[in-house]
Amino acid sequence: MDYFVLIIAAIFVNNIVLAQYLGNCPFIGTSKESSVAIGMGLAVVFVATMAACITWCVQQFMLAPNDLDYLQTIAFILVIAALVQFVEMFLKKVIPPLYKSLGIFLPLITTNCAVLGIAIICQREEFSFIETLVFSMASGFGFMLALVVLASIRERLDLARVPVSMKGTPLGLIMAGLMSLAFFAFKGMAS
Repeated sequence: MDYFVLIIAAIFVNNIVLAQYLGNCPFIGTSKESSVAIGMGLAVVFVATMAACITWCVQQFMLAPNDLDYLQTIAFILVIAALVQFVEMFLKKVIPPLYKSLGIFLPLITTNCAVLGIAIICQREEFSFIETLVFSMASGFGFMLALVVLASIRERLDLARVPVSMKGTPLGLIMAGLMSLAFFAFKGMAS
């Protein structure tokens, strides 16, 4: 498979949050400030890439040879939870302000369906290890791109006159929907 096409498809055509609609809780929750969005995006890129690569190995060398495919979801969640704990300890020690600004959303990466979805998509599409690495990293960057763009839009909208009932999450959801429509224009590239 052409890796360039795989990267473009993962970032733009089948964006994990805007086209596949996975990972909306951290997407809306951490998109209020660009700095927090970048931090969360980088954490998701790291966790998604590492989780997809490790779960590929778990699937290929443990689950599939022993006919334990039915344990895939549980095994994948355990791998993701361990990686998130590692990221959480790292951020708490090295970058405390980012750790505090991410708040509850950092441990929620464990249950972020985007990370689990990326790992499962890699198995469903029967990607090789290198394809899994490329796809998961590109999907993470696609999540980060959408998150940073939405955060930038929301920062600009904070300065605009907006009805009180639309401030915050309602306007964030509307902007996410409009971004999703804009990313839909890339669907023709997949053909």
